Amino acid sequence: MLGTFFITLATALSLLIVDLVVPGVNIANFPAALIAALVVGLINGSVKPVLSALSLPLNFLSFGAFSLIVNGLCFTLAAFLVPGFSVHGILGFILGPVVLSFANTFISKYFAEKNLALTSGDVKTQGELPSR
Repeated sequence: MLGTFFITLATALSLLIVDLVVPGVNIANFPAALIAALVVGLINGSVKPVLSALSLPLNFLSFGAFSLIVNGLCFTLAAFLVPGFSVHGILGFILGPVVLSFANTFISKYFAEKNLALTSGDVKTQGELPSR
């Protein structure tokens, strides 16, 4: 349960980064980003595998470049379903999911390291020397 919360939070923060970096992607506020994170997760878990399977021949012919189109379609579908989240233009369509992926990877890695440190008891206070 806590893992799902961290994944959703990381995706919402990543969407806010996409809003700042990519022209054509607009998110109204943090609650809209949280709802969009849930919808993006649901679409990536249900619709994207079907689209990827159906577009496999095109993906093969384009050496994988058509997957950018599939990601853009899923990203735009999520924007269509969530009020306060919009995608406009080709830059938002192509670059939005790419930046989302990079930002989400780094933020999720940060949460995973913090969660691992908290659960293993490796949290050190400032000025504490490592034990041998």
